[in-house]
Amino acid sequence: MNIAWKEIKKNKVKFLILGSIVFLISLLTFIISGLANGLSQDNAALIKDLPNGQFYMNADADETYNLSRIDSSIQKKLLNEHNDSTALSIQMGFLNDKNGKQRSVAFVTSTNSKLFKDVKDGEIILDRSMEDKGIKVGDILTNNQFSGEFIVKGFVDQKKFSHAPVAFINIENYKEIYRVEEMQLVFVPGKDKAQEVTELQSFSKKQFLNTIPSYNAEQMTLNMIVWFLLVISGMLFAIFFYMMNVQKIGMYGILKAIGLKTSAIFKMMWTQMLFITAIALGLSMAISQVFNLIAPKGMPFSLSIETTTQLSLVFLIIGFIGATLSGIQIKKVDPLRAIQQGEI
Repeated sequence: MNIAWKEIKKNKVKFLILGSIVFLISLLTFIISGLANGLSQDNAALIKDLPNGQFYMNADADETYNLSRIDSSIQKKLLNEHNDSTALSIQMGFLNDKNGKQRSVAFVTSTNSKLFKDVKDGEIILDRSMEDKGIKVGDILTNNQFSGEFIVKGFVDQKKFSHAPVAFINIENYKEIYRVEEMQLVFVPGKDKAQEVTELQSFSKKQFLNTIPSYNAEQMTLNMIVWFLLVISGMLFAIFFYMMNVQKIGMYGILKAIGLKTSAIFKMMWTQMLFITAIALGLSMAISQVFNLIAPKGMPFSLSIETTTQLSLVFLIIGFIGATLSGIQIKKVDPLRAIQQGEI
């Protein structure tokens, strides 16, 4: 242990460079992870906030929710069999505010359910982000395909779909706007295993999220970046300690010659890795959490303590593996030959 600390003090610049690199990579990883979580919420909060369960859509819809049309008899049978189930439809559209400006929204309607807002004919409930655009309770909104008017009855928090604020409307109003009679989906909460239903295809919540094209593409891209950064950090640890070990072959030979075990040398290397990584991760965690608090309101960024802790553990594990792989050469050091090469 003492040897590890003495070496850190002796080679401050080298370890400072490694610590700075780990700090920058981990901070970038935390920021990208926060963006991935934020975009996930901004893209599909409406679905993510639902309990676990099964979604059913028409088998002929090719796993595309807005092409699905569920036969009314099948829908009625499912709703009767499951008390908490609901039929719902989601479709992108526009609202005209009192100034005639169009606002993009995701219209959502459902049968009676505590999972979705119950909206009366001619009423509308919007995601709170619409309040930031100047829309208030009591405002009158219109839609080009709707013969009547919508009166804003209230706002809800964090209800987004496909990066658009959700607008809950009455079923009959939805049918008039989109000229349809059938609902797109049936959701049965609390079901871990889907039942076989003729003409319908079932999806768990996670599977249904992946049928949303923008959600799947965004999350896959950002998660790949996060994992690449983690792999790069492991490679940096391996390369750094490998170069350090090459320079210290002579010293390792002397330590082995005086009776120091290989395991003790590995412990010294692990101590150095843990010390540098812990400081770097501590700083990057603190800065990322501060950024989480001060991030602009319109920026889709969400980074929890749990997420940063999990990523930090992954960094530590990868750092441990990288340092250990670089130290395999230590086991092969021959004390006499190492001493003859000269101590660095």
